[in-house]
Amino acid sequence: MRVASDMDYRVVFAALEKVCEDNISIWCADSDLPYGSVAKRLDTCMRQIQEHGRALEPVVASFTTVYHHYDFDAQTPGNGYRTLVKVLLSCLLHIIHKGRYIASNYNSAFFRADHNASELEAYCQALCQLRALHYLAQRLINNNDYGELYSKQDGELSRQFVQEYSSMHKACFYGRCLGFQFSPALRPFLQTVVISMISYGETYGKHQSGLGMAALSLLTSGKYVIDPELRGAEFERITQNLDLQFWKTFWNLTESGLLTGFSRIVSNPVKVNFTLTLPPETLRLPLASDPSLSATVSPPIAHWGPGPVHIRLISYDIREGQDSEELLSLSRTDPPPIPASQLPWVQKQPCSPWLIIHFHGGGFVSQTSRSHENYLRNWSKELGVPVLSVDYSLSPEAPFPRALEECFYAYCWALNNCHLLGSTAERVCLAGDSAGGNLCITVSMKAMSCGIRVPDGIMAAYPATLLTTDASPSRLLTLIDPLLPLSVLTKCLNAYAGVETQTIQPALRSNSLSALGRDTAMLLSDLTQGASNWIQSFLDPSRSSGHTRSLPSPQRSSQSNETQKPSANTCTSSCGERVDYPQGFEPLRSECLAFVRQTSSPVTRNPFVSPLLAPSSLLRGLPPVCIVASALDALLDDSVMFAKKLRDMGQPVSLTVVEDLPHGFLSLSQVTKETEVAAETCVAQIRQIFEQERPMCFLRKRPKLEETYQSLNPSG
Repeated sequence: MRVASDMDYRVVFAALEKVCEDNISIWCADSDLPYGSVAKRLDTCMRQIQEHGRALEPVVASFTTVYHHYDFDAQTPGNGYRTLVKVLLSCLLHIIHKGRYIASNYNSAFFRADHNASELEAYCQALCQLRALHYLAQRLINNNDYGELYSKQDGELSRQFVQEYSSMHKACFYGRCLGFQFSPALRPFLQTVVISMISYGETYGKHQSGLGMAALSLLTSGKYVIDPELRGAEFERITQNLDLQFWKTFWNLTESGLLTGFSRIVSNPVKVNFTLTLPPETLRLPLASDPSLSATVSPPIAHWGPGPVHIRLISYDIREGQDSEELLSLSRTDPPPIPASQLPWVQKQPCSPWLIIHFHGGGFVSQTSRSHENYLRNWSKELGVPVLSVDYSLSPEAPFPRALEECFYAYCWALNNCHLLGSTAERVCLAGDSAGGNLCITVSMKAMSCGIRVPDGIMAAYPATLLTTDASPSRLLTLIDPLLPLSVLTKCLNAYAGVETQTIQPALRSNSLSALGRDTAMLLSDLTQGASNWIQSFLDPSRSSGHTRSLPSPQRSSQSNETQKPSANTCTSSCGERVDYPQGFEPLRSECLAFVRQTSSPVTRNPFVSPLLAPSSLLRGLPPVCIVASALDALLDDSVMFAKKLRDMGQPVSLTVVEDLPHGFLSLSQVTKETEVAAETCVAQIRQIFEQERPMCFLRKRPKLEETYQSLNPSG
């Protein structure tokens, strides 16, 4: 991918043209090649690729002349238009490599003609769909204001984008072409995730134990390893049709004892790691403008009234206050954890002047601090700072503003009780990824609106700053992104906005002793059934066809079955008005439509939901914001536009764009060297926040701030 971004696009297109001509001359000529119909397939495919390339070159040329106007600044090249070009060039480089191999080896005795034809056809399909995305991006660049990446005023354009997503073919991006745009080291991991998701989708809805479902998924996954086309078709079906509960359940597999146990083994050991429950009590905090006056902060009340807030404290060293009876009395474990300071070889450290308050990602609907421990442990060690991570309530059971209220309450409690956390809180940094990045920003906005101390800085990794389906060039990538498809993204956004109306019961934790006992008892039966289904899938091809199988779903109805295989030429009425593509071009259409509910609720445009839409009055006074985004993330434009908005207001902000990585790279920090380097970038931004020079006006206001907190809360 980095090669694609650095190479002149004209060189790539010239190489593509030559490869196409070389292969066409081989496969269209009369010869004694023993390949039969495969030769015709290769000839047809190369001609189609050649036609796509010739049509796309002027489109790419038009983007390269203007896309620098959409960057944050000259030193930070990155926006959705650049990304679309990079992804296209990456696809072309794969085609060129494969075409050269075919032209050089077609006479070899070991040449696998059918395999290479299938590979080339898959990339030809991907190229066709990328061509459609570039045409859609052209419409965006022509309709949006200068320098604007979002189509905020043109609702019709955003609706057409959603309609196109619903009907366009996507399976090619999840089969042989899976992850072609990402770092090569990530592709095996992505294949594992996709196959796991498909296999889990097969068992979803069946009344089985958690471990049993995993066993059955494992045994049915083999066919998806050896059949990329089936894998792509099934993944497309899953992302388009399974409900939010499936995604919550699948993503929460990272909370299982097995996975978190492995994560703890490979990550840095820490001396403090336990969960706490904060009782719903009213807090008093000094006003930032006059510490002699105080503001009252009520506990979270949205949707079901006052309730506790759950947090996790992580610290590489045991520090003063962390072993206090007052803190341990809040522990969620019974009995409370044994303080490491009681061990004779452990030396207690003084309080750190720094404190990180962390809000995890997960689309507002899944995960807890437990699945983010791997990098939080590293932060605590590398920065020598305690980390407080908030396990806020999740949607759709707890839509906005419950999560914001709980995170804000935890922030205020931490300021009042920093001495219990092993910190003097001279410097406080809010840090979070994705949905957590959004909460970092909105918690700071809420602190300003309440008049209390704001954090000293924010580190937001790939934050979601616009929780709507408004179109942008980077969001076009949701068509090809295996980790963030648009159909799944909209489910999360609507759930947080309270639009997701289906009744969903909270997922049971599968790591308890009782659940483990049930799982063990059912394992043998599940293994037997899984093995039988796996063998049968090979004996009966009709059961494994990606075009005829239907996924089990607890909410499938006869009406949904009827819409599984719409005709590509007759689904206009259900899709709405089609986009008019130039030169008679038409993208490939899916056999089943995706149901994508646009974000129509006014809640999504609330500034505390979508801070990109916040007026200047709510953003002015924010602390320094350090954003770390990925060039291949569908939410890249969220980061770029929010950073530009803060900069234009005169607010301190920095933007770092890492290459070749997907959304959620922080949780993948132990997977590849590239993700590790990106995670280190986030650590460097947090360190910069802690070590920055404090403005003189702030120094004058904080001579005895810790004593002020204590005087307002004598019981603490």
